[in-house]
Amino acid sequence: MDTITFEEFKKVEIRIGKVLSAEKVENADKLLKLQVDFGEFQRQIISGIAQSFTPEELVGKKLPFIVNLEYRKFKGEESQGMLMAIDVPDKTVLLVPEEHVPEGTEVV
Repeated sequence: MDTITFEEFKKVEIRIGKVLSAEKVENADKLLKLQVDFGEFQRQIISGIAQSFTPEELVGKKLPFIVNLEYRKFKGEESQGMLMAIDVPDKTVLLVPEEHVPEGTEVV
């Protein structure tokens, strides 16, 4: 496993976002398009979790996202960040705050 310095790690900006809407990406079995509220801004995030969750299960959830990644396109849809989740055999597990936190709260 490669290691990074603490200074490199500090560059990663992780914030809690509330999923406002979710839908399947056309012609993609694994991708969902999420509209996410971070308080001061909103982002579109494409995530490969469609085999573990329906769009309806995600709406309203507050989840951690990396918000300072370079934008990328998946199946023609722009992703403006990355959902943080856990991949275990045969499913994905979401990371959910145990208590209420406002949208946009930084994960430290």
